[in-house]
Amino acid sequence: MFKKILVANRGEIACRVMRTAKKMGIATVAVYSDADARSPHVLMADEAVRLGPPPAGESYLLADLILLAAKETGADCIHPGYGFLSERESFARACADAGIAFVGPPPKAIAAMGDKIESKKLAKAAGVNVVPGFLGEIDSTDHAVEIASGIGYPVMMKASAGGGGKGMRLAYSEQDVREGFEATKREGLASFGDDRVFIEKFIESPRHIEIQVMGDQHGNIVYLGERECSIQRRHQKVVEEAPSPFVTPKMRKAMGEQAVALARAVGYFSAGTVELIVSGADTTGEGFYFLEMNTRLQVEHPVTEAVTGLDLVELMIRVAAGEPLGFTQDDVQLNGWAIENRVYAEDPYRGFLPSIGRLVRYNPPESSETPYLSPSRLREGLGEGRAASADLSGTPLPQAGGGQEEAYTRVDDGVREGGEVSMFYDPMIAKLITWAPTREEAIDEQIAALDAFEIEGPGNNIDFLSALMQHPRFRSGNITTGFIAEEYPDGFHGAPANAELIEALAAIAAFAATAEADRARRIDGQLGKRLRPPSEWSVRIGEADHLVSISTDGITVDDADLDIALEYTPGDRYVDAELDDAPLTVKISRTRTGFKLTTRGASHVARVLPAHVAPYAQHMITKIPPDLSKFLLCPMPGLLMRLDVGAGDKVEAGQPLAVVEAMKMENILRAEKAGTVKSVNAAPGDSLAVDAVILEME
Repeated sequence: MFKKILVANRGEIACRVMRTAKKMGIATVAVYSDADARSPHVLMADEAVRLGPPPAGESYLLADLILLAAKETGADCIHPGYGFLSERESFARACADAGIAFVGPPPKAIAAMGDKIESKKLAKAAGVNVVPGFLGEIDSTDHAVEIASGIGYPVMMKASAGGGGKGMRLAYSEQDVREGFEATKREGLASFGDDRVFIEKFIESPRHIEIQVMGDQHGNIVYLGERECSIQRRHQKVVEEAPSPFVTPKMRKAMGEQAVALARAVGYFSAGTVELIVSGADTTGEGFYFLEMNTRLQVEHPVTEAVTGLDLVELMIRVAAGEPLGFTQDDVQLNGWAIENRVYAEDPYRGFLPSIGRLVRYNPPESSETPYLSPSRLREGLGEGRAASADLSGTPLPQAGGGQEEAYTRVDDGVREGGEVSMFYDPMIAKLITWAPTREEAIDEQIAALDAFEIEGPGNNIDFLSALMQHPRFRSGNITTGFIAEEYPDGFHGAPANAELIEALAAIAAFAATAEADRARRIDGQLGKRLRPPSEWSVRIGEADHLVSISTDGITVDDADLDIALEYTPGDRYVDAELDDAPLTVKISRTRTGFKLTTRGASHVARVLPAHVAPYAQHMITKIPPDLSKFLLCPMPGLLMRLDVGAGDKVEAGQPLAVVEAMKMENILRAEKAGTVKSVNAAPGDSLAVDAVILEME
């Protein structure tokens, strides 16, 4: 077994690999850029080596520096994590030439699957279903239009070397192709150093399902069930789960066997993921097609670990050391249900624009480690109290020793309070994983965990994730890759709250106001007698006023008794309550006239006034916000890539005005209304702060 492992990555995946390495008794080496000098993965490692400045192209992507760090520290293997370098054939070969093991597939397999065009040809030759499309060279935009018209709209344009949702454009018309083809080429070149694009048919009502494969260097290859990754935004995965609520045992077997056949055709070993696009309208279970094979560990691997009990990182390390898997396909079992939510630094209330900045507060819910099975004990279905006793349908069965396993929450992160979310890297803050015996229970665990997840500083998508978990369509399992666009066509404005929740929030706000009034009356040195705090409050949430009465007998809202139990001390950031015996966690913060209450996927501002004072509030003058519609403001911190207009130009509503790049994604800024450009305040190449004025209209 290896003595020392260098993790050629950053953030949560570097921490994830190091946890397993330490468990195996392997010393760890971190590499870092200047932006990550005090990051958790650096502090966790036994040794750390600086690579260079913050941009990945000047640090994490430099294979020569990675190899030099391994040699200087005496590391005998390198784990690429999610693959800053894992899809680079030359790096894997360089490791072999240097006598350092690469914890990943062989170079030949990386090369074969790293090119989306060539991989589709190989998949077709291996008997794997592929999507109809054009895999040759596309000479120009006109050529792209001709190909798209021949395939039939809608089509998907993809960068050949792309991944992670970058370098992809959906086109429903010739105009979409003409507008998006060059942008796809630029994103491919900027992110992956390859501007080749291919075009394929877009499957309607699509579901994104992927098969996890694992192979060793002795010819053993197995599939470890599937993951459903259909909840996506701009082709970036947001929610993943295992197993899929759509896949039947027969379908799982067909998908898995094709995935194994493809892996075997390219001599694959280590962890890999075969991604499939599945027609949700095809009830036969035969409408699935090969998309790509990721020759690395996937971000969503924890849900597979949760339902199989296998530590995929440990298996990768053991396979790289030449050990056999130690189990066969018949030994693979699925137990219960797991869901993963990606917590991103983005603002869902502002069109999911990227957000950066300092984590003023970072307090995730309590995390448990997945109860892993050791490969050698998989066949017994035992191991640290964990059962592998379920069939491949995912239906939970009793664990060894009787009874059902208890649900648990796992947080994978690589940040800490006081750290910085940088513009140079992926905006993911953490991964929140829950496991439970059933899908519905796993979803409910997610909602509770999201309510308890505290982040202050950069914008985050916690409210949005909670709204997804509560959405009836998601809970039904009737999902496609278009779910977010279809269910939130006008953007996200918070999860809707029912009347019962609003009444509970009104009670919590009034209770908190009573506690603060009681504290205020106890201050020493006051003139006159101490006043008793008000017992009746008027609480306005939205446009509705609620009369809340608080006494030793309980709480009433609008003259109706409320079955709620809670505690609050002034200064608390959270209120843990029980509403009708069900737990409810509410984040609470003070405002000028009351409280801001955040729970169940939305924030609610509660104006709280003593009942006898509230009638006078109607005489207060409302402040009118300034009109900013004549300004084009930069919606996020980023780089101004292109300016399409100048002073004096006339523009029409919807016309592209500028392109801003943030988090390696290009964002087209369009005119909200017709008008004339009065002045331009920025130039291409400028780094812009959020709300910086790009241009002004007359």
